[in-house]
Amino acid sequence: MLKHQLYTLISIVNEQGSIKATLKLDSTHPVFKGHFPNQPVLPGACQLQMVREVLESSTQTHLKLIKADNLKFMSLVDPEKIDSLNLNITYKQEDQNLKVSATMMTDETTVCFKFQGIMELKHG
Repeated sequence: MLKHQLYTLISIVNEQGSIKATLKLDSTHPVFKGHFPNQPVLPGACQLQMVREVLESSTQTHLKLIKADNLKFMSLVDPEKIDSLNLNITYKQEDQNLKVSATMMTDETTVCFKFQGIMELKHG
């Protein structure tokens, strides 16, 4: 879990099928020392995990990624220059899955990450 370690949730608005969240990065997190030394970048795997965690928290479910139809990393997130991210998620339940679309932005116009895929609702 990355929440409360790599990032904190500053604000969240959860309406039916739509989530808007603001996340604050912790630039001192150890992941930035190794990815990459002297040029820190938020790892793509962490961005995907952040989407999952915010979605789980908002829907009060446990999720497992089962399919990434579209996964794009559009711009680098340097935690020394960017301290917060805006995350927009839309989702729709289909049987035991959520069809998910997410966009992470560093400001009003700069998209750093896009995702479309399917996450399975896990029980227990």
